[in-house]
Parts: sequence; C-alpha cells; structure tokens
Amino acid sequence: TNLISVAFSYQFQIFAKMTQDIEMKEQQPALSNSLSTTAPSTFQNLKEIAALIEVGAYAREVRRIVRAIRWTIQLRRKLKASVLSAFLNHVLVPGSELQSRLYSHLPKEDEQDMELDTATSATQAPAKHPLPELEVYCCLLVLIFLIDQKRYSEAKACSSASIARLKNLNRRTVDVLASRIYFYYSLSYELTGDLAEIRGNLLALHRTATLRHDELGQETLLNLLLRNYLCYNLYDQAEKLRSKAPRFEAHSNQQFCRYLFYLGKIRTIQLEYTDAKESLLQAARKAPDAALGFRVICNKWAVIVRLLLGEIPERTIFMQKGMEKALRPYFELTNAVRVGDLELFKKVADKFSNTFSSDRTDNLIVRLRHNVIRTGLRNISISYSRISLADVAKKLRLDSPNPIADAESIVAKAIRDGAIDATLDHANGWMVSKETGDIYSTNEPQVAFNSRIAFCLNMHNDAVRALRFPPNSDKEKESAEKRRERQQQEQELAKHIAEDDDDDF
Repeated sequence: TNLISVAFSYQFQIFAKMTQDIEMKEQQPALSNSLSTTAPSTFQNLKEIAALIEVGAYAREVRRIVRAIRWTIQLRRKLKASVLSAFLNHVLVPGSELQSRLYSHLPKEDEQDMELDTATSATQAPAKHPLPELEVYCCLLVLIFLIDQKRYSEAKACSSASIARLKNLNRRTVDVLASRIYFYYSLSYELTGDLAEIRGNLLALHRTATLRHDELGQETLLNLLLRNYLCYNLYDQAEKLRSKAPRFEAHSNQQFCRYLFYLGKIRTIQLEYTDAKESLLQAARKAPDAALGFRVICNKWAVIVRLLLGEIPERTIFMQKGMEKALRPYFELTNAVRVGDLELFKKVADKFSNTFSSDRTDNLIVRLRHNVIRTGLRNISISYSRISLADVAKKLRLDSPNPIADAESIVAKAIRDGAIDATLDHANGWMVSKETGDIYSTNEPQVAFNSRIAFCLNMHNDAVRALRFPPNSDKEKESAEKRRERQQQEQELAKHIAEDDDDDF
C-alpha cells in the first residue's frame, strides 16, 4: 500500500506540472498578440522612414527611398504640427537655416496635442551632418502638411525654397524625392491660380533634369509642363514641347498614364480622333483602381471622342462602379446623338452646361452638332425613298433663317462624304434615296469570308512554326520547392507594383 500511495502521488505531481506548462504556453501567445496589436506612433513611423532613407542613401538603393515615400503617403492623414516639429528636431541640426525656415511654416499647438514619443525625442542627440536626402524629405513632409491644411500661400513659399535647394543637388538618390517636390510645387501654384508664373522655372528644371539624365524628373516635369500649357489652352505649344522632348522608357506608371491623358487631349483638339481615342482608353485602362477621379475624366473625354468618330459607346461604360453619377450627363448626350434629335441635343447641352464647362469639354460638344444632324439625316434617308428638303429641314429642326438652303447644303455634303446613299434633285427640291440592294449579290461577303479564313490559316501556321523546335529536355526540371519560391516572389512583386500604382495618384 505504501508503494501504491507513493506511485500515485508521483503521477499526480507529474500531471500537475504538465497542466502548469500547458497554461504557461497558452498565456505566451496571448501576451505576444497583445504586444503586436499595439501600433507604433506616427513619430516612431517617421523615424523608421528616416532610417530607411538613410540606409538607401548610403547604399545608393533607390528602391528603399521609393518604399519610404509609399509609407509616407500612408501616414499622410496622421501628420500633425507637433509630430512634424519633433521629427524636424530629431533629424535636422538645431538652429540651422533649414530647421528655422521649416519651423516657421508650422503652426504653434498646445503641448497637450503632442504625442508621448515627442517628449523622449528631445533627449536624443540629432545628427551633426544630416544627409541631403533627409533634408529634402523634411521639406516634402512640411509641403504635404501645408497643402493638406489648405495653407496654399505658405506652401508656395516652402516649395519655392525647396526647389532652390534642389538645384544644387545632383544625386541619383534625391531624384525620387525631387520628383515629388516638383509635383507639389506645381500643385501649390495651381491651387492659387498662379500656374503661369512657374512655367519658366519648370522649363529650366526640365533642362537640368535632361542634362543630369534624371529620367523620373523628366517624366514628372514634362507632364507638369503639358498640364501648365493645357490649363491656358496653349495646345500648339504643348505639342511642340511634347514632340521636341527627349524619348526615354517610362519608369512610373502614374506619370505614363498622365502623359497618355494629356496626349489624348492634344490629339482631340487637333482633330486626330483615332489617336486620341487610343491614348485616352489606354490611360483609363492603365490607371489604378484607387485613381477613380482620373479614370472618370479619361472616360468623359473618351466618350466625346468616340461620338466625334461616329461611334456610340456601350452602355456598360456609363455603368461602371463609382462612375454612374459623374457620367450621367454624357450618357444623356450619347442618347441624343444616337437618336439624331437636334432639339434634344440642345436641351442636354443647356441642362449640363456647367458640368461641361468645368470638364472643359464644351468646345467639343459644339462639334457634335454636325454629327447629330448627320445621324438624323441618315435615319430620314432610310425611312423615306423621296422627301422634300423643306420636310428634311422640319424633321432636323433647323432653326436657321433659311432652313431649306441649309438642308440642301447638309444633304449635299452628306452625299459627298458617303454618309447616305441618295441623290439631290435641285429642280424639284427633293432628296431621293437609293434602294438598298441585296448585299449577298455583291462580292462583300466573299471578301469578308476570305479575310477570316486567311486569319485562321496564319494563326495555324504560326502555331506549327512555334512547335517545330521542341523545348530543351536537358535542362533540369524545376522542383516543387523552387516553384513555390518563384511563385511567392512573383506575388510579392505584383503586390509591390499594385501598391506603387495606388499611392498618391
């Protein structure tokens, strides 16, 4: 019995120890989860970004600075004057000219608004010789803060001083930060209506970026110059600059989308509707999903261009998510052009005149009047084999002093352009439409069928030609582990590219 009692007590001690270990293991992940959920403060995030910029500057890795800018955009709504003051005190040399100038733009707030980390930052020794990248980054932070606070006059002064400081820096690691400074420099002047004042400075900066082989700066400055010219309807000068600017491979998807949009606007004004349509649709397709406003304005211009080409956009374009309300005026305009009703077209143009003026498409809508008349005339020629010019003017609702003469000239021009298949009887004042013959009695179906067969045969020949040389079987097959690593790397790369597209479009 003594042996049994000793064995039982020993087993009980082992069981108690096991339960205690299990409870301790269950408490450890809960404690780690509670520590992980405590998010760092904005000031701590800015210090991490500054450390990342410093590492990128010393290692000359531009991708780290790009990542720092992306993180900054995520913290944009959390920036406060107290946090910026503490960060400037942490990064810049106390009493320096740059620190005093940036401090002057920040409003004075109560000490109660300051975060807890800002009190401990005063005891940290600042860098004696701050990097130029960190100085430019501080200027960028203050400039973004001033624009978000709608203090545009101070933003103009801060951006002008930052541009003057950038002229003396020729470092490739500064180019990414400088491109953002250029953008907000132009934005601050545009918001105050003084965009024409900086046109000469932008041209000088573009020339400097070209000499320094700063391709990202060239992209940004070229788009800013095109926007500057287009804001004042200087389309000829914008086209001259675009055609004379040096060619290079696009590095930023955002800047490339902006360039395509400006190119589409220039081509539209120059009556090159086919090229304009391709540029505008490509810009809307390449724009990230977060850039809803940009995609809306691209679709507005694309709808107008397609109507000018004689096309009718699909209804699905106007039903895109988040665009129904913005594209409603252009949907009604499309219906008026499709029906060919000149009076309905005038009502729509008068009803949404303010919207068209704000979108700067009112001069293009004036051009659509001729397309509406041509569409109505085409419907009349299909419905009537013979109709008088007076009835044509009445159905088209021409409000000119001499509607019969205008109708005659419109019909003659439509016949010459091939819009309608009819003849004009001047003696009797009639428009005689030709009978539509059977298209299958002509060679058009045979030509269309032949082109389709040729396309299929070419595709088959290309496929056979591609299979002529089998793949190299001597290469080692990719293992499952390597394939998983490669797929994981591709997913991370795609995620980073998507984040770059969504940030600050």
